[in-house]
Amino acid sequence: MKIGIPKEIKNNENRVGMTPAGVFELTKHKHTVYVQKEAGLGSGFSDLDYINAGGIILDTIVDVYSSSDMIVKVKEPIEEEYPLIQAHHVVFTYFHFASSEPLTRAMLNSQAVCIAYETVEDKDGSLPLLTPMSEVAGRMAVQQGAKYLEKPIKGRGVLLGGVPGVPPGRVLVLGAGVVGIQAAKMAAGLGAHVTIMDINMKQLRYVNDVMPSHVVTEFSSEYNIRKRIKDHDLIIGGVLVRGGIAPKLITRDMLKEMRPGTVLVDVAVDQGGCIETSKPTTHEDPTFIIDDVVHYCVANMPGAVPYTSTLALTNVTLPYVLRLANKGWENACKQDKTLAKGLNIVNGRIVYEEIADAFNWSIDAM
Repeated sequence: MKIGIPKEIKNNENRVGMTPAGVFELTKHKHTVYVQKEAGLGSGFSDLDYINAGGIILDTIVDVYSSSDMIVKVKEPIEEEYPLIQAHHVVFTYFHFASSEPLTRAMLNSQAVCIAYETVEDKDGSLPLLTPMSEVAGRMAVQQGAKYLEKPIKGRGVLLGGVPGVPPGRVLVLGAGVVGIQAAKMAAGLGAHVTIMDINMKQLRYVNDVMPSHVVTEFSSEYNIRKRIKDHDLIIGGVLVRGGIAPKLITRDMLKEMRPGTVLVDVAVDQGGCIETSKPTTHEDPTFIIDDVVHYCVANMPGAVPYTSTLALTNVTLPYVLRLANKGWENACKQDKTLAKGLNIVNGRIVYEEIADAFNWSIDAM
C-alpha cells in the first residue's frame, strides 16, 4: 500500500503522524511511505532520518495526498486540506467529528473512509489510541494551569505547592478517566490539595486506592461542583463521551461564583468542551478571560511537546497502521473489532451513531 505522512498545518501543531521507526516497519513490510518534506522537523526528525528508514520525501502536501492510498496524520484535516481528500483515500487520524459540523460534512462529501483514533476501542472499553495523548494532556493541564495562576498572567497569584506556613493551592479535577488521573497525579506531585470528581464510583474507588491522602474523591453532581468551584484555584475539565459531545459541567453563571483569577483548563475542548464558556484556542494565543476567570482551551495541547507526543502516538498507532496496510481497511476491520470501532465515516455515510446524534441527524438517513 502507498501510505502518506503529510506535514501538520494546524496552528502550532508540531507532531507528525509517524516516526522514522514507524516508517521503517512499514517499508520492511514492502509498503511505500511518502513523507512530506520537513514533516518531522517539529518533532525532532529530519528528512534524512525518514530516507534512512526507507521513506520517500515529497515536496508538497498535494504530492503526498495525490500519491497515497492511506493518509496517516495526527490532527483532523483543516479547511485547506478538504479538497485534497478523495474517495480512494483511507484517512487515519484524530477527527473529533462531533465538535465540527463543517469537518463532518466535508468528509462525507469526500466519500473517503475516515477512521478516528479516538474511537478505536478495546474489549474492556479502553481507548488505546486516545490514551497516550490523554496522558500527555492531563499532565500538561496542571503544568499550564500552574503557569496561568501567576499574577502577571492575570491568575490568582497562587503557587500550587504552597510553602511552609502557607497552605497549598487547590485543584478540582472533573473526570476520573485517563486525563483526570494524570492531572491529579501531577497536581499531587506538586503538593497541591486535589479534589477529583466523577459519576463512576468504580473509578473513584480506584483513585482513592492509588492516590495519596491529599487527593480526595467526590461524586460529581451540579450541587457538588457549585460548592467546590468557590474555593479551588485551578479547575481541570477532563470528561469524555466516546465520539460524542462533552457535557457542559460548568455553566456561564457558575463563573460568578469563582474567585477572580481562578484558572479553567478545558481538556475536553476538542469534543466541544465541558465548560460552557470554552472556545478552542491555540498555543499562539492560548487563553482568554471571562468574568475575571482565566480560560485555557488549547485544542491540541500535546502539540506543545511534540517529541514526547509523536513517540507515544506511534507506539500505539503503528500496529493498526500495519494491519490496515497489510489487509486493506475492510478486511482489517472485519478481523479486528477494536479497529472497526474506529470507523466513523465510510463512503459518504456516518457509521458511528454518536456523531449523527451530535448534530441531530438520523444515521439511517445518511
